[in-house]
Amino acid sequence: MSVLLESPVAESRTSKHHGRGFWAVAATFLVAMAYSTVPAPLFPLYVAREGLSTFAITVVFAAFAVGVVVSLVLAGHVSDWIGRKTVLIPALGLEIVSALLFLTSTSLPVLVVARVVNGLGVGMIAATATAYLFDLHARHRPGASPRRFEIVSTAANIGGLGVGALVSGVLAQYAPSPLSTPYVVLAVLLAVSIAAVALTPETVVRSRVPYRPQRISTDHGDRAGYLAAATGAFTAFAVFGVFTSVSPGFVAGELHHPSRLLAGLVVFLVFGGAALAQTVTGELTPGVRRAIGLGGQAIGVLLVVAGMHTTSFPVFLVGGAIAGVGAGVQFKASIGAVAAMAAPEKRGEALATLFFIAYLGLSVPSLSIGLATRYLTPAAVMTWFAAILLVLLGGVAALSRRARGTDAGRPSRR
Repeated sequence: MSVLLESPVAESRTSKHHGRGFWAVAATFLVAMAYSTVPAPLFPLYVAREGLSTFAITVVFAAFAVGVVVSLVLAGHVSDWIGRKTVLIPALGLEIVSALLFLTSTSLPVLVVARVVNGLGVGMIAATATAYLFDLHARHRPGASPRRFEIVSTAANIGGLGVGALVSGVLAQYAPSPLSTPYVVLAVLLAVSIAAVALTPETVVRSRVPYRPQRISTDHGDRAGYLAAATGAFTAFAVFGVFTSVSPGFVAGELHHPSRLLAGLVVFLVFGGAALAQTVTGELTPGVRRAIGLGGQAIGVLLVVAGMHTTSFPVFLVGGAIAGVGAGVQFKASIGAVAAMAAPEKRGEALATLFFIAYLGLSVPSLSIGLATRYLTPAAVMTWFAAILLVLLGGVAALSRRARGTDAGRPSRR
């Protein structure tokens, strides 16, 4: 076996196998993240059927983020020593279990449990699939630029979230059984994804390491750079969380557009804009990408607030698209920075910490907004959210400047 691996023909076959595996894992990542936003366009239907409040819907949404955070702490990092496939395949199984729960009942307790299970699976998938893609890219194209990895990993992650909402909205609008069909379709795709991952080569040599929970540490290379990346990921996911948890209800209620397709389209435009922006900004320097991310989020969220105060759907939609572009570029910059600065043996751990902080951004602001809407108007709540977000974006800018002052000449750890 060792002789064959040293031959040029064997190396070529191995490289091609890793290349096919790269795209298989990318597709799997996209499907898993798409499943995560299937409920978003359906929330108004759950409200109509079960009489749920806006706060109850945000609790269901936040349950997903709680599951993600718990999973990231307990299992998001273990693929560094037990193997990427060993984590990824069971995580996809959890996603299927979640879909089956959604199919059994529309009651609030079942919705919460289904979303927690969904989050547990995504917490295992997010960091593992990202690290797996980095490994497969490096094996397939040794010494090549990481640009393909950065584009594909973030597009699968963020783009998948948009695709899931759009597919769910289309199926809920035109297919029979709108609260069942989207989950059946995604469950089938998740089962196919398990088979695809099983056929992908492993990239980690198993090692006997004493288990420990994920350490939430920012000591992964340049501390200021990591803090900038983590805070940027937090703000990006805060924007995403608001649009997946609150915007469908706002569009159906205050803006009087009850279409499930339209609800899915709004979420898709936010995440689709994010994925497209990630693709077209690949040649830009990290500093320029960070500036676009910060500016896009700031301008976009201010337009969203303006659209809510004036009950203007076009302004609201344009603001969401611009905020999505900014958040997508910001998150891409964060992923690329962390993957590059972390040591190879700790890349999964560093990414798990980043996703942990990002998903705090997904849950805490959304849950806070849902609670605040019990006492204030949605427009007033979003005004406060915008003000806090602008402060955090200023912090990202300051940390980024400090990082640029300390990482000049620092060798890459890729």
